[in-house]
Amino acid sequence: MSELSDYLEGLPDGTREVVGHVYARARSLVPEAEDGVGYGMPALRYRGKPLLSVMVAKGHIGLYPFSPPALDTVRDELGDFSTAKGTVRFTPEHPLPDDVLDRLVLARRAEIDG
Repeated sequence: MSELSDYLEGLPDGTREVVGHVYARARSLVPEAEDGVGYGMPALRYRGKPLLSVMVAKGHIGLYPFSPPALDTVRDELGDFSTAKGTVRFTPEHPLPDDVLDRLVLARRAEIDG
């Protein structure tokens, strides 16, 4: 088991499915991604670099693409979500739309591919 799978197993029902869905979509788009750690958080890693992390916090779920420029590619579509320089916050009741998530993951992969 990896730190990421351990983290997912420890999440409560409902939240686990939402966080797991984000990781599953990222894995489908970047099948070479591996479980690992990025900046101390359980994450998917691609080519030795952190691709994304999704962590539960009090009152929200944070998605961290480890790249403000990757997040900027979809920032205009995130008006209904709380954002910071390198974070998108969402809830199980109001998840990030799959098409936006996909574009964000692909932007981060392209950035790593450089």
